[in-house]
Amino acid sequence: MFSSRSPARARPLLIIATVFAVLASYLAVTPVSGSAAAPVCDTANAAQGKPVTASSSENAGFGPASAVDGNGGTRWSSGFSDPQWIQVDLGSSVPVCGVTLTWEAAYGRAYQIQVSDNASAWTSIHSTTTGAGGTETLTVSGTGRYLRVYGTQRATQYGYSLWELAVRTVTDGGTTPPPSGDDVLLSYGRPGAASSSQNDGNCGNCLPARAFDRDPATRWATSSTTGWTDPGWIYVDLGATAQIHRVVLQWDPAYATAFQLQTSADAANWTTIYSTTTGTGFRQNLTVNGTGRYVRMYGTKRSGAYGYSLWEFQVYGTGGAPITPPPLPPDPREPPQLVWSDEFNGAAGTRPDAAKWQPEIGPGVNNELQYYTNNDNASMDGAGSLVMEARRQATAGSACPRDPISGSTTCQYTSSRLNTYGRYTFTYGRVEARIKVSGTTGLWPAFWLLGADFFSQGRPWPYVGEIDIMEHIGREPDKTYSTLHAPAYFGAGGFGSSLTLPGGDWAAAFHTYAVDWNSSGMRFTVDGNVVHTVDRASLEATRGPWVFDHPFFIILNNAVGGDWPGPPNASTVLPQRMLVDYVRVYQ
Repeated sequence: MFSSRSPARARPLLIIATVFAVLASYLAVTPVSGSAAAPVCDTANAAQGKPVTASSSENAGFGPASAVDGNGGTRWSSGFSDPQWIQVDLGSSVPVCGVTLTWEAAYGRAYQIQVSDNASAWTSIHSTTTGAGGTETLTVSGTGRYLRVYGTQRATQYGYSLWELAVRTVTDGGTTPPPSGDDVLLSYGRPGAASSSQNDGNCGNCLPARAFDRDPATRWATSSTTGWTDPGWIYVDLGATAQIHRVVLQWDPAYATAFQLQTSADAANWTTIYSTTTGTGFRQNLTVNGTGRYVRMYGTKRSGAYGYSLWEFQVYGTGGAPITPPPLPPDPREPPQLVWSDEFNGAAGTRPDAAKWQPEIGPGVNNELQYYTNNDNASMDGAGSLVMEARRQATAGSACPRDPISGSTTCQYTSSRLNTYGRYTFTYGRVEARIKVSGTTGLWPAFWLLGADFFSQGRPWPYVGEIDIMEHIGREPDKTYSTLHAPAYFGAGGFGSSLTLPGGDWAAAFHTYAVDWNSSGMRFTVDGNVVHTVDRASLEATRGPWVFDHPFFIILNNAVGGDWPGPPNASTVLPQRMLVDYVRVYQ
């Protein structure tokens, strides 16, 4: 497993931290041509991922951000009194045309929807004393940077609680022409240039071409020695004159709060087709209208002390000299079919099938204390399960972190780690395993996937991506974790969550751990109960790039010690067995 619980580290392991939805913040496009058209009420949620505050929260687990995170399974809950409010900063003054309130059982009987330009003087644009709860979709009309739901009468003895607060805003109704059905990706593989580029230990070969390679794990960044200044820019040469209809910017945390999109026929004289002073970072999907051979992002204000950095700069339209990118993998068919499995039905003592699994041999990572053996700790039990046993057993000649009990740097424990690299890799599908985890202080069993380019191309973690279907640590017997790791969210900042077994211990019985994975997202479950849901669009709009559209391989391991679970202690009981009934992949 890869990733570290320590934010300062960037080495392999597995971890934790939830989301479901689509960010669509209001961005004031400055049209340069075209006639006026009737305004329309956009369907996108302008509140998604925006700064939010509230009069109170029931506790830290029900903060106001949960009402605008796009996740229908998280919520804001207020204190148990009147009045209470929640307000969202939309980033700039915008015309609001609709609000959707998705209430929990504790809803507002009487409340107002209000807007303001300064979060001080408020104007009511909707008022009711007969709120019905459930999902209320309201047509409203008003303009402001801030929108507030102001509750004056609760429907229950509890507070006010919203699963989601969605805000719809007025668009130009067609002043900016929409993309045509003939639009294609024009920027892939095309040459580019920039004001400067970074190439050091923090961002190696972060050159302009990295923004046009359709690889979300590579990026362009301005130079750390000369380029952390304003302005900063990057442009792409489309090869010939093109009609530009859409630009997608996937920002690193070093993003532009003020920037322009510009076109040019000669890379010398530029025409602005889009301008903003309230850039939001993350993924910005911008509808524009312009003509030119060159398209430039021209940043005039940085979001922080660093420079400008883009994982992806994609230009869509017609014309140009497009290079056809490699096709993306197809989504799994419906209904999915079993395509690979190991049922572990061998006779007692039989080693894992070498046609399906290879052992990883040697000391672990993340300050783990075990030595992974060449299948000496892995065999069938004769009853239909694979046994991966962790033992207190010194290994001659090995080198591990200092053992806290013995003080020795010779590995004091042995265990097993198996993977399918070179035997089986895949992209998308349902992956599940029925496992009885080991469970004692200092143990760390896991079932996970790692990008195959870790071995095939020698790419470092976390750029290859990691999908942790199950992690369990002995000191938290009632919790299991599911997490994603990628260049923009990894280690202690990994994106995932946990599932608690009330009063129980996951090590007490077999459970089925699974992920359903396609081009739109993932859903992690245990015995059918949802642990964590990932919506790709929301992830890109709130965390960073999605790097999971390429082959991955399967890993099973039963680690001892490590940064997250901590080392064994006097209460640790060894040996400990991790039992795997089966592993199956459906596509």
